[in-house]
Amino acid sequence: MGKYDKFSRQSHQAEKPWSIHPVWRGIGCLMMLLIPIMAYAGSVLLVNANLEQGWFVMPGDLMREVDVPVIGPVDHLWANLLFTLALSLVGFALLTAIYAAVYQLVGPSRYGPLDAPPVRRQPRGRM
Repeated sequence: MGKYDKFSRQSHQAEKPWSIHPVWRGIGCLMMLLIPIMAYAGSVLLVNANLEQGWFVMPGDLMREVDVPVIGPVDHLWANLLFTLALSLVGFALLTAIYAAVYQLVGPSRYGPLDAPPVRRQPRGRM
């Protein structure tokens, strides 16, 4: 046993001063499942509307039918997956922005009981 070794064999991890409520963990897990599912449904609608309206031309490799072994043939699979990725990113970014705005409104104060707000100084005039 060295000079600086702990006597106890069990490692003591420092307790976190905060903890996440289990309900919020459940909501986060639910959102991680729901946003990609909603994004896939939206991408199917978006690709089909693009086929009808002709908003922009899609490459043939994205629009081909893909044979998935368990499911069977799926029309426009690569285009749907590409749009699913884009819509998922937009959905998660929107959720993050809403969370940040709500946290700014109802979150804790920027300063603790021992902190003072920064001193505002008048800019010096030029001579």
